[in-house]
Amino acid sequence: MPLQIFKRGKYYHVKGRVEYNGRPITSTYRRSTKASTEAGARDWITRETELQIRRHVVGDETTNTFSDAIMIYNASPKAAKQLIILVQEIGDHPLGAISGALLKSLGRKLKPMASTDTWWREIVTPASAVINNAHELDGTPLIRVKPYDKFERIAQDKLRGKLSRVERTPADKEWIEAFCRSADPYNAALVRFMFETAARIDQAVSLELDDLRPADNKVRLKAQKGHPESWITVSPEMMDELVVLKPKRPKNRKTGKYMAARVFGYGSPTGYNKRWKTICKRAGIQYLSAHPAGRHGFFTELVVRQGVDPVTAAKAGRWSDPNLPMRIYAHAETDEADVRARFRTKHVQADTAQPPKKLKSKKE
Repeated sequence: MPLQIFKRGKYYHVKGRVEYNGRPITSTYRRSTKASTEAGARDWITRETELQIRRHVVGDETTNTFSDAIMIYNASPKAAKQLIILVQEIGDHPLGAISGALLKSLGRKLKPMASTDTWWREIVTPASAVINNAHELDGTPLIRVKPYDKFERIAQDKLRGKLSRVERTPADKEWIEAFCRSADPYNAALVRFMFETAARIDQAVSLELDDLRPADNKVRLKAQKGHPESWITVSPEMMDELVVLKPKRPKNRKTGKYMAARVFGYGSPTGYNKRWKTICKRAGIQYLSAHPAGRHGFFTELVVRQGVDPVTAAKAGRWSDPNLPMRIYAHAETDEADVRARFRTKHVQADTAQPPKKLKSKKE
């Protein structure tokens, strides 16, 4: 009998045997998948089936080193590029000998002038993903890495002479209007769309004509950053701007081929940069990239300027946790000098003078 799932208590269990070409290749399973959802249990069956079929076809494999672990890791093109230098550095290290401290130390050696945020994103995260994938498939040691603390970040910033976390300037309505007065219809609609919806630049430039539902004022945003594809509501005015744009077919710079027609005409999430710098210069305003113009501007506008509660604003911007945008995307706009001046303001003091005594009349 092929592997089947059933629920017992809180978790889903599995029973049956792994089959290959209609024949069982394992002994009978009757164990917990440690998954509390059916989808999680089916993922467990998929991984276990792949592992057992691979063992049946090519024999037992031993995932001992980091290089071995990479061979069973399904890396994206971006992750594969990041893993090249890691293989060269720790490829022959046994997985059990790779510690969090070792991974964190690679940043200083491989990218000495980068920030700790870059070390974490381009070294620690992809290496940890490879190691933990091997743990899931072959039961090798799991790794957990403690993030760089603020003292490590400050020390590295001092060494390289540059701050790694520069305060972003969020867009406001005045900036948006100034930008749009100097922009062509496509870029004006693009910046308004991101400011209104908190869409990421890649989601915005990927819009095609089929992603618009003018009758319902709905726009489909593709899945990104762990969030599923979703239809969002825009204002009627925003939809009016979108539907009058004639979609353009951008050219893929790598292949030279034309892509499918897109609403804003851009083929990549970086294609807007040069054009926006020209628009900002012409308008006489500070250059803002898509992220502070969109997501930062969206959350600051709602929460700081209009007083919308953070939970509502976070839901509208598709943040799963309102604490994240409050920590990163909400920018205080009170002048620091004004705050200090409040301590110098003289308070109105209570009148402590005694009222004059009432004079007694001669009759009294």
